[in-house]
Amino acid sequence: MKKVRRKIGKYEVGRTIGEGTFAKVKYAKHSETGESVAIKVMAKTTILKHRMVEQIKREISIMKIVRHPNIVRLHEVLASQTKIYIILEFVMGGELYDKIVQQVKLSENESRRYFQQLIDAVAHCHKKGVYHRDLKPENLLLDAYGNLKVSDFGLSALTKQGDELLHTTCGTPNYVAPEVLSNQGYDGAAADVWSCGIILYVLMAGYLPFEEADLPTLFRRISAGEFVCPVWFSAGAKTFIHKILDPDPKTRVKIVEIRKDPWFRKNYSPIKLREDEQVNLDDIKAVFDDIEDQYVSERSEIAEGGPLIMNAFEMITLSQGLNLSPLFDRHQDYVKRQTRFVSRKPATVIISSIEAVAESMSLKVHSRNYKVSICNTYFTQ
Repeated sequence: MKKVRRKIGKYEVGRTIGEGTFAKVKYAKHSETGESVAIKVMAKTTILKHRMVEQIKREISIMKIVRHPNIVRLHEVLASQTKIYIILEFVMGGELYDKIVQQVKLSENESRRYFQQLIDAVAHCHKKGVYHRDLKPENLLLDAYGNLKVSDFGLSALTKQGDELLHTTCGTPNYVAPEVLSNQGYDGAAADVWSCGIILYVLMAGYLPFEEADLPTLFRRISAGEFVCPVWFSAGAKTFIHKILDPDPKTRVKIVEIRKDPWFRKNYSPIKLREDEQVNLDDIKAVFDDIEDQYVSERSEIAEGGPLIMNAFEMITLSQGLNLSPLFDRHQDYVKRQTRFVSRKPATVIISSIEAVAESMSLKVHSRNYKVSICNTYFTQ
């Protein structure tokens, strides 16, 4: 019996190729052209529950604005009564990160080719007023021909007229520029250039230029620009990387200067872009318009007395002594010292469950503002 494939619009949907906290990614084919695509599937209830409407709208809009051969292409956005479907270019070569892990380090020529493509993509984003803010090998994909594709614009920012500085501290600590950590505002273009320099170093060295177990030491080294290039880096590469990893954003090399550098220009073939395509954001408006009313009511319910929302930087600072090793060292057993768990249940359900179990064990529970403390009710005279 022939298996009937599920269809979403004109796309025949196949296997699941990825799964995250908030979405599944399915492989699919356009039923008319046969083109392979990746469909990111998100439940509307999940988007509403986690107050992600504006974030997702912004990310989708940005991906439509920054169309470039070295950026994962967003084709269109569709919706059903319960789901939102983001139709993306299917990139089959995996993450650049995996290639580094497999090969330990790449040759200077191969690293340069990827870096040239990265700079072309980032320069195009900046021209459109978009700053990625989370550039790292895990967010760089490779297509079937080995060409680089920038992905994941979840932390990206669009410049606002009259305010050229960005203020949100975000990104991945080892790839973040020192000025991003200063909380005084930063130039998104200079911060992206720094992250590109870290990526180039990792490609050629096989390890990070700045790596420490605790955040204060890591940030101090980043702010001071304390790093050493391996002996196998050519003289030109060393000079070039030091220009990029300049801790002062005002003197740090800019993209226009990067493109003129002799090391960068070797075998460089800039991509000839077609004329700017007309970007239509009507499908995004149509997809989200029908959940806006529900979003407003959900948001008002969550806003009062909801649990604290933290970004990654704030969560990391809760680690004892700002020591990051318990988060990343899988060779040690930390269960005896502390145990972490995650749940998809709402905070109120989790707290109620904890209270019920605690009371059945004759323990006294105090709960306030989504914080719970438990103590033993027994005492001796």
